[in-house]
Amino acid sequence: MQAKYKRVLLKISGEALAGDNKTGLNQQTLSEISSAIKECVDMGVQIGIVVGGGNFWRGRSGENMDRTRADHMGMLATVINALALCDALEAKNIPTRVQTAIDMRQIAEPYIRGRAVSHLGKNRVVIFGCGTGNPFFSTDTAAALRAAEVDADIILLAKKVDAVYDSDPNVNPNAARFDSLTYIDVLNRGLGVMDSTATSLCMDNSIPILVFGLDDPQNIVRAVTGEKIGTLVSK
Repeated sequence: MQAKYKRVLLKISGEALAGDNKTGLNQQTLSEISSAIKECVDMGVQIGIVVGGGNFWRGRSGENMDRTRADHMGMLATVINALALCDALEAKNIPTRVQTAIDMRQIAEPYIRGRAVSHLGKNRVVIFGCGTGNPFFSTDTAAALRAAEVDADIILLAKKVDAVYDSDPNVNPNAARFDSLTYIDVLNRGLGVMDSTATSLCMDNSIPILVFGLDDPQNIVRAVTGEKIGTLVSK
């Protein structure tokens, strides 16, 4: 197989790492995702990863909490996931680095763009934790920001749903599936691809977004090789 993209930004939700457990971490799921990533690395693809933290905590979970504090707790949840994924990747002999937007030098590198790009150039997988490091911004926005900073060819948005639909396919069996959309379509229709800040950032920097399901981790390989899966959001 031959890769279509040289450098990608893979966004993985925290819920995806929980697998059938729904919460926490599923070791089998981590291993299967790592195997798919290894196939991509072996093809010469440079991979940056942004992980969510929803399997442990979501900022909006703290209804009666200060929003900034709740979001900081969510950032710490992403670090747990980043370290777990790093461990699973290294178990398959994939050189990996974790960088965090909030300084925690004892367990990860601080996020430095130049260092991240250097790691990617040496075919090391770089996992970005703590989102953007700022409250009120989602990990989707972090994915868009890091993709722009490291000059990624595309954002691979791995979700529980296999594509973008005009309504929730789990609720509406007649939901219409989209093969492709423009950024404006997503914003105007209010489709749940990424939040509006992340979508706008991708639009402003012409970064395409491929939305696909992670129910089968091999979809990561299919996405990297250009196979037609999911929904492509672009100009």
